[in-house]
Amino acid sequence: MKQQVAELLSQAIDHLKAQNIVAQDQAVRIMVDNTRDKSHGDLASNLALTLAKPCAKPPRDMAQLIIDSLPASELVSKVEIAGPGFINFYLNASSSAEIVSEILSKQAAFGRNDSGAGAKVQVEFVSANPTGPLHVGHGRGAAVGDSLCRLLDANGWQVTREFYYNDAGAQIQNLALSVQARAKGATPEDASWPADGYQGQYIVEVAESYLRCDKIDADDQHVIGAGDADDLDAIRQFAVAYLRREQDLDLKAFGVEFDVFFLESSLYNDGKVEATVQQLIDNGYTYEKDGALWLKTTEFGDDKDRVMRKKDGGYTYFLPDVAYHKDKFERGFSRVINEQGADHHSTVTRVRAGIQALNAGIPEGYPDYVLHQMVMVTKGGEEVKLSKRAGTYVTLRDLIDEVGRDATRYFLVSRKADSQLTFDIDLARSQSNDNPVYYIQYAHARVHALLRKLSVEQMSFDPQAGIEALGQLELDDERELMTQLRRYPDVVKSAGQNLEPANIATYLKDLASLFHAYYNNNRMIVDDAALRNGRVALAVAVGQVLANGLDLLGVSAPESM
Repeated sequence: MKQQVAELLSQAIDHLKAQNIVAQDQAVRIMVDNTRDKSHGDLASNLALTLAKPCAKPPRDMAQLIIDSLPASELVSKVEIAGPGFINFYLNASSSAEIVSEILSKQAAFGRNDSGAGAKVQVEFVSANPTGPLHVGHGRGAAVGDSLCRLLDANGWQVTREFYYNDAGAQIQNLALSVQARAKGATPEDASWPADGYQGQYIVEVAESYLRCDKIDADDQHVIGAGDADDLDAIRQFAVAYLRREQDLDLKAFGVEFDVFFLESSLYNDGKVEATVQQLIDNGYTYEKDGALWLKTTEFGDDKDRVMRKKDGGYTYFLPDVAYHKDKFERGFSRVINEQGADHHSTVTRVRAGIQALNAGIPEGYPDYVLHQMVMVTKGGEEVKLSKRAGTYVTLRDLIDEVGRDATRYFLVSRKADSQLTFDIDLARSQSNDNPVYYIQYAHARVHALLRKLSVEQMSFDPQAGIEALGQLELDDERELMTQLRRYPDVVKSAGQNLEPANIATYLKDLASLFHAYYNNNRMIVDDAALRNGRVALAVAVGQVLANGLDLLGVSAPESM
């Protein structure tokens, strides 16, 4: 509908240009948006406000000239000027009803578009160190990242999901030492325990599995425990594979899968880190100071230069990140999105600076970042901080076990990523209208309950007859529902462009609210066959859009509850 109204406005501008009211060379950008208040019509444009100054007209006078130049259309029942010069369009009831016909025709494809034109995009998310179970923060990254991938796919992008394992560095060494200590019978209370050792129960499980010489299959890694408590290298390899497998199992239980698992260690093994360092040196963006190698990140907007290679020869964390993103670009990903925790905020500038210092033709601002804020988990009104298994934090598995996958995914994606989130376990478990995921899923289930009730009462639903009867749906509740349905494709497109899957969650909650009100206030199964088919057609369209939107969030759409 927006496009059709925009075309009407374009024709009006052509008419005004022919009359020399609008200059022939005047650039005109036509924007058409949904109104927030149905009393202001269905769609609105600020076109008159943007043209008033260049045309030397008061905005409301400009609006009237545009309205007078609009071609006749069965799409629009009324056009009004509002406020300082907005143009509000009221659509004919039959026009609003057309959206129901489109939904019933396209079904699962409704809302999808080809704005991405099949271009490649890589989304990296979760990317947890393989040093322990996934915590709730990783869970938020998984929910947001996977929903982003689904959104981008719905917008016509060719999406690759990637998990980057930081399987090199000091944390992995601490993991190996912790497992070794447990394998030798030590506990965190002993003086021999590593200073920065991991203390969760899972370390005991890894050590016991290693001593049993278990076989571990983790993606491309297949490791058998050596059983030797003195072989630190074997312990390190086994522990990383063991925890990679555990994280993979958690993600699969969460409904999240990846196309690529990339190991940080491969960057060193393949010489890509050293090659990156040499390229930065050759480009003249490094210097030696105090025994360390520095990168001139200030030349790319950083507040100070950064150490790239430390005195001991080890690299700071952002250097392998630069090598990694160079590798992404060389794999053909001209667009890359990183979904990470907000604690990575300080790395954004220096990683981008390092990438630009390569002079490799990589576009500025590469990669895009979506950073999520922390999650606080509460139960019984109090914060939950610990997991028995992890020892120091709430795990993703804890949440899934407590409230189920659907509620966990919805709650973790329901607010914008840059907003802090409180995960209320009691609310997520409740079967009430206060629980948004239950409220949305129940709306979908009500649609299917309606279809079952028709069958029980030996009545049939005729979709074609329902489409033909949509013009009879004149209640405010019905018109509001159709207006909300019409917004769905725009919400999908906007959420994809802005990388904000939370907008889908908000839309679904609003749609469910409208449907529940309509269902509660009106009889759906009436004697008038035409009216009955029309109302059921509208309900089925609502159910389809709810299912489509829930799928973008990785949440199921049950047919009964």
